[in-house]
Amino acid sequence: MSFLMDRSTPSSTLVLCPAMELKDEKETLLFDPSLLQKQPNLPKEFIWPHKDLVNTQDELKEPLVDLSGFLKGNEEATSQAAELIRTACTNHGFFQVINHGVDPGLIRAAHDEIDTIFKLPMSKKLAMKKRPGGGNGYSGAHADRFSSKLPWKETFSFGFHKNESSELVVVDYFKSVLGDDFQHTGWVYQKYCEAMKELALVIMELLSISLGIDRMHYRDFFEDGTSLMRCNFYPPCLNHGLTLGTGPHCDPTSLTILHQDQVGGLQVFSSDKWQAVTPRRDALVINIGDTFMALTNGRYKSCLHRAVVDRERVRRSLTFFACPREDRILRPPPDLLGTNMEAPRKYPDFTWSDLFGFTQNHYRADATTFESFINWFPSSKP
Repeated sequence: MSFLMDRSTPSSTLVLCPAMELKDEKETLLFDPSLLQKQPNLPKEFIWPHKDLVNTQDELKEPLVDLSGFLKGNEEATSQAAELIRTACTNHGFFQVINHGVDPGLIRAAHDEIDTIFKLPMSKKLAMKKRPGGGNGYSGAHADRFSSKLPWKETFSFGFHKNESSELVVVDYFKSVLGDDFQHTGWVYQKYCEAMKELALVIMELLSISLGIDRMHYRDFFEDGTSLMRCNFYPPCLNHGLTLGTGPHCDPTSLTILHQDQVGGLQVFSSDKWQAVTPRRDALVINIGDTFMALTNGRYKSCLHRAVVDRERVRRSLTFFACPREDRILRPPPDLLGTNMEAPRKYPDFTWSDLFGFTQNHYRADATTFESFINWFPSSKP
């Protein structure tokens, strides 16, 4: 079975629209909503299969976890929070947290800077586009990687990790790709990433408690992790019923912390149907990724989810993906395998670098990314 899925560049025979401005010199589709929205019909590259577009009006009843008691050291509140998280993670892997300690003003500032990035001229955005196999930079509908089922969105991603030469990795990155005029934007996201990293470690501690293992196990494991921050911009789409902002997929990362605006659009596949995650201004949405599922030997679930687009309104979201250090071996703690290793291992040892490389170079993220990786991984080693 081949795992090189839909990685061809759109050929010059594709007729997207009469406006040549929608293609670059390599005949790759440029995601320019101002031009695309003038077309009477949605280009076929953005049309998704009907099975992916089926919709419902149901809302996900994910737990709302109050972190205030845990942050104050209240044991009873900690037990209650851990129980809610355990319930969510054994069912669908999604929950929301409130009283999380992140400054609401910082969240608002980070949302405001989204427009600063995506309202740049197309030439400027293309100058900072992602490189093949990399995680940092701009992407317009992933059109440089794929030729069908394109998502109706723009993204800008950048890493957050410890750097011996500088503690301001985000500020430095923004200055390097956008110049000194964007130093303020870099500072906003530097502070936002620092807050998200600390919150991720808090949640890791609660996840350990909920699993009944040493409460510091996952916190220590992720302390020196390499994380990824992504700003998402979903323009309005007149033909929104034919496309998706993000297709059905499970996050290959460990833990996702999302703040979505009030437009909404995040949906989770649970109980055999798509269910919406209702936005809350004071809450952050948390979900388990494939890597953390492996670290629990499958006890906690990485859940299928997607994002839909709105006909009239722009949707914005901020996503922080917490990941382990790239070379750290991923295996469950012995306490989750029982005495004498009586619980069989569901997944082999691997590193985050192995899985990330698979998603960037060999496979388009979908409902079976991790399963496909586990099948492919043994053959990738000498």
